[in-house]
Parts: sequence; C-alpha cells; structure tokens
Amino acid sequence: MALATLGQAAHHRDEHVICLHADRLLRGQRKAIASVEGPSSRHVLDVTSSRRAAAHRSGTAVAPLGAGTSSRSLRFRTSEIGGLLQYSNISMNAEMSLDVSLAFLIRGELRWPMAVAYIAAQIIGAVGGVWAAHLMFELPLLQLSLTSRTGSGQWLAEAIATFGLLLTIFGCAARTPSAIPYAVGLYITSAYWFTASTSFANPAVTIARSLSDTFAGIAPEGVLAFIVAQLAGAIAAVATARWLWENRGTAKD
Repeated sequence: MALATLGQAAHHRDEHVICLHADRLLRGQRKAIASVEGPSSRHVLDVTSSRRAAAHRSGTAVAPLGAGTSSRSLRFRTSEIGGLLQYSNISMNAEMSLDVSLAFLIRGELRWPMAVAYIAAQIIGAVGGVWAAHLMFELPLLQLSLTSRTGSGQWLAEAIATFGLLLTIFGCAARTPSAIPYAVGLYITSAYWFTASTSFANPAVTIARSLSDTFAGIAPEGVLAFIVAQLAGAIAAVATARWLWENRGTAKD
C-alpha cells in the first residue's frame, strides 16, 4: 500500500514537472510570436532553394538520432523542438518531413522541383542522422534493423500520428503560422507517448531507422506498410484541413 502511494506521488510529481516545462515553453512561444509579428517582421530572410534543401537535410537528421535505448530515443525526440526552431525561418512551415512536403504539394503550396529536392534532402539527412547516432554510441556504422514493427495496431498508430501532425501544422498555419515550430515539437514529443508505434510519422525517418538495429529501428520488411499508413494519414489530414479551415472566411453561423 505504501509503495503504491509513493508510486502515485512520483507519477504526479513527474506530471507537474512536465506541465511546468510546457508552460515555460508556451510563455517563450508567446514572446517569440510577438517579436516575429512586430515591426521587425518586414525584414524577411533571403532564402535560396539550396538553403531550404540544406535546412531540410540538417533538420531531418535530428529526428533519427535516438538510436540506442528507449530513453535516448525520447531525449532526442524532444531535441526536435530545437531543430524545428533553428531552421523554421529557412524551411517554411517547419515541413521537415516527407509526408508534410507531399501534403503541401497536394495543396498546391509547393512545386514539384522543390518537393523532390526536399524529399531527397530529408532522406539523406535522416540516414546521416542514424549513422551519426551509431558513431556517438560506438555502434557498428552499417546495420539493418531486426526490430519487428508490424500489425494493424502499429499501422493505425502511424496513420493517426501523421494525421495529427499535419492537422497541427495546418491549424497553426491558418491562425498563427509563427507558432508552427513550437506546436510541432510539442506534438511530436507527446505522440511518442500516446501512439503504439512511438510515432515515426515521417517516411524519410522510417527508411533511415531501418538501418539501425536498436530500439529505435524498424525491420526493413515493415517499412513499406508504415509509409503507406503515414501517407494515408497525410491525405486524410489534407482533406480534413480543407474542410476545417480553407473556407473559414465565408462561413455563416
């Protein structure tokens, strides 16, 4: 009984710490939004296509760096917030995900040449991130994962994770675009916990993690089904976002 009480107290304490960190992050978000939307927002960074592609490569490299143990994977998932903030002024809408790039392509907000460049950069960056993780943790550089991730539950989890990620981006884009990096980082971190698949939600990262025989990996034979589920979630999100926000200015209640 005493042990159960202590366990509950520790759980509540951890929840309180997480809430405090989230509150501090959101307060920082409000200050950042105010500074971005102020008079200085007229000075727009001159960004070339090659710089955007490089930002996609570097930003996506952060995502698979969690090769190792589950605790390392979680720590590096939270570091994605930093990566998104670092490159968000170069890569518009924090779209450092293959399915996000495809979603913007479907919406007509991204052209084919740039989409191809982004996708190539994302895959290269993700694979580079996996290899960097192997070197950091003194693991063999070249591996193939033996971690089996398959079944309807895993596939549904990937579809839901991707659906939620894209709705987060589209929802923020419709109201407060400058909040996208913060919202995406918080969503990715939370999706790690509430999905059965630990929320890959990125075909480029899925491909890269098949090259890591660690907790963070996925066996190569499971990659295609994960990507199909992610794309299904992305398509559903595009349709839902169009219904929710595209004609919001003409609605009459």
